[in-house]
Amino acid sequence: MDPFNSQKLTLALKRDSASPGNMAIIAPEMARRKEALEMMPLDSMVMVGSMQKGGVPVALLRIDNLLYQVKVGNYLGQNFGRIMKITETEIQLREVVQDSSGDWIERPASLQLQEQRK
Repeated sequence: MDPFNSQKLTLALKRDSASPGNMAIIAPEMARRKEALEMMPLDSMVMVGSMQKGGVPVALLRIDNLLYQVKVGNYLGQNFGRIMKITETEIQLREVVQDSSGDWIERPASLQLQEQRK
């Protein structure tokens, strides 16, 4: 890991200048109630479709032969993944994970639409 990584330096400077009440700039929301799909790993989920429901994009996920509807703002996976955008072919997530130094960082993730084989 590069000790002079600009992202790490920026986070360190912000952390030092923040008030003592702020423990971290990026951290998972530990106090909120977990959603059901946060107990399952992201790689066990398959996006099988999308639709509009009341003008809001909704994605269909298949997990263990069950279908789930998810929308922007829902949480997925075991790394505090939050849905940021749903398109016809993809779900874009923002995960919050710990890096090698123990700091919380954000990383993008996505689930692609899987075509059904005949």
